[in-house]
Amino acid sequence: MTTNSEIPADNHGPLMLISAAEASADLHGASLIRATLKQSPSARFVGVAGPRMVEAGCECIFDMTKHAAMLTGIIGSAGKGIRMLNEVDRHLRSYPYDAAVVIDSPVLHLPVVAKAQAAGVPTLYYIAPQMWAWGTYRIHKLRDRVEQVAVILPFEEAFFRSHGIGATYVGHPLADAVTARPPDQDIVDSIREKGSPVVTLLPGSRKQVVASILPDQLAVVERIAEKHPQAVFQVSVASPQVAPIVEAAIRNCRCRVEMSSDRHTELIAAADLVLVASGTTTLEVAFYEKPMIVMYQASRLFYHVIGRWMIHTPYLSLPNILAGSEIVPEFMPFYTSIDPIAEKALHLLGSNEARDSMTQALSDVVAPMRNTHASATTAKLLLDIARRHGH
Repeated sequence: MTTNSEIPADNHGPLMLISAAEASADLHGASLIRATLKQSPSARFVGVAGPRMVEAGCECIFDMTKHAAMLTGIIGSAGKGIRMLNEVDRHLRSYPYDAAVVIDSPVLHLPVVAKAQAAGVPTLYYIAPQMWAWGTYRIHKLRDRVEQVAVILPFEEAFFRSHGIGATYVGHPLADAVTARPPDQDIVDSIREKGSPVVTLLPGSRKQVVASILPDQLAVVERIAEKHPQAVFQVSVASPQVAPIVEAAIRNCRCRVEMSSDRHTELIAAADLVLVASGTTTLEVAFYEKPMIVMYQASRLFYHVIGRWMIHTPYLSLPNILAGSEIVPEFMPFYTSIDPIAEKALHLLGSNEARDSMTQALSDVVAPMRNTHASATTAKLLLDIARRHGH
């Protein structure tokens, strides 16, 4: 989707360029737009936007959410990224933007902020690149190109400031989303009435991740069913694109597994244990304080040749990174057998003490991120930058 919006001469509010490349960033961008318009109703947003941002009031010049990619998949989206970058550059040079804000996705957005800098438009980077974990060599690009960074993990503020970057901890947008959309308790109760224990599978939203993780999650489920014949197993389908993969995998499973595309939060809230693919969703599970096992199956060749030299953190899942210790079992960046995963799952399901201990640890980890109002705080930072520059 591309438009060629003209900027009217009588626009008296701050004009913002905004860019989000993935579905999750589209969601966070929509919340940021609404929060900004609440504080400054005359503000105007134009940029790289998905459907949620457009619904919130953004004028779209390019939609990258249809082409989001990860790792080797980035290559396939390179052409789209170049066209997006050219369109953004044209807009930055053609219209009097007061500020720009980019959300996550450093592969695409570090070049965007370079274009903004060249056009004299100050930039706020929202959801900073995880340079503390990998890619530290790029930190000078962030320092040289952005006005400020809005970080969403408590320890990130000190990290970026130690590298000479103006950073502000704004809270995590997921905390706002969890608070705003509580699970339907009637649905939660109906799931739990089907049997016990309840095991929820969250295989992710990317086709390649679902295809690699879900069969192994289902193999673990089969082991659980042997010990817990009354167990309830449910898969949350993150998008229509992955539904056929989920359906095919379930057909090959030896026990009953239900799938749902519209009860994501209820499936988490009802669970005694969650098997989850590594990513931001692990933090969502943590906000619900649910015991979990984190899995990821990266390319072993990629990890041994490149990944292990780039990763600078002893833990890879967000709950453990935040805790600074392994409070949830993580089987990543790859695993060679499901046996230890199944053993850990059976141990957790068989021990109230182990589940309670993990629940308490997760509660402690997410406590600093609750009630932080990330969107509203980030909106204020963005408007402050715009006012210093123009409005």
